[in-house]
Amino acid sequence: MVAIGLVDAPPAELTIEDTAAAVAELELIEELTIEQIDEDEAEAEAEAAAAAAKAAARKKRATRKLPTATKAPAASAPAVLTISGLAKSYGATQAVAGIDLEVRTGSFYGIVGPNGAGKTTTLSMVTGLLRPDAGTVVVHDVDVWKEPAKAKRMTGVLPDRLRLFDRLTGAQLLYYSGVLRGLDAQTVRTRSADLVSAFGLEEAINRLVADYSAGMTKKIALACAMIHSPRLLVLDEPFEAVDPVSAANLIEILQRYVAAGGTVVLSSHGMDLIERVCDSVAIIVQGRVLAAGTLDEVRDGERLEDRFVELAGGRKVAEGMEWLHSFSD
Repeated sequence: MVAIGLVDAPPAELTIEDTAAAVAELELIEELTIEQIDEDEAEAEAEAAAAAAKAAARKKRATRKLPTATKAPAASAPAVLTISGLAKSYGATQAVAGIDLEVRTGSFYGIVGPNGAGKTTTLSMVTGLLRPDAGTVVVHDVDVWKEPAKAKRMTGVLPDRLRLFDRLTGAQLLYYSGVLRGLDAQTVRTRSADLVSAFGLEEAINRLVADYSAGMTKKIALACAMIHSPRLLVLDEPFEAVDPVSAANLIEILQRYVAAGGTVVLSSHGMDLIERVCDSVAIIVQGRVLAAGTLDEVRDGERLEDRFVELAGGRKVAEGMEWLHSFSD
């Protein structure tokens, strides 16, 4: 039997065209490799620059002098407002998800959060304007939903987007509010005069509320909330659409009220204002309390706005909008 062996075929000779193609391919690979290295280096440099900028910003915040916090009531001070497990849903949307808060007597308490965080829903349940799905609200040892009339006698409310009886004059609205709260006519007249003077409404008090500016409307609404001398004021965005002079006037009135033993709970988007006037603060995001306590405890060595953005998950919304930089004719 004859053994058949495999014979290696001689290598094919490369043509000039094959050699040129191979060289071109090698050059392309080298070019792509260099480009990739350049891109990687540029990306690394960009990341390093971003990290350096972030570190510099952090250092700047650390060295920046923070506004002095107003002294908060002592931990032994009695609670004027206790919120436990408060929850509210609208269909599949959970607006408030089990909020717990305690506000002590004599506190100027701020509530901050992004739009849609659940601030207004929470304050509406606190004041008895909206029934919660779960949880309790207690004002000076009185359950808001078990004894609503008693709780509301101790509470003054300025809701967001408040609709007033604007076909009444300011004087008539104040009188109506006082009588509705059970005050006698003489007491209403005396307190109305004091409130009108304090809020600077002398020239507008006999005009229809429908003709008031946004700032004057807030003033008369706050006066109505205070006329029965409540222990607790709950104010939802009280400084929205109010000019700086009027805002300063309102702040002074509220500070005097707190100094006399009253308690204010307010919501606001103005971080500077909250930081300037409040002694305690809660940050609410997506219906949950992410931080609560004295102003110094919550801001943790940073400005309140920086701390808020950090907790709320601030993001760069302008990324990917390069088209905005090329203007149309």
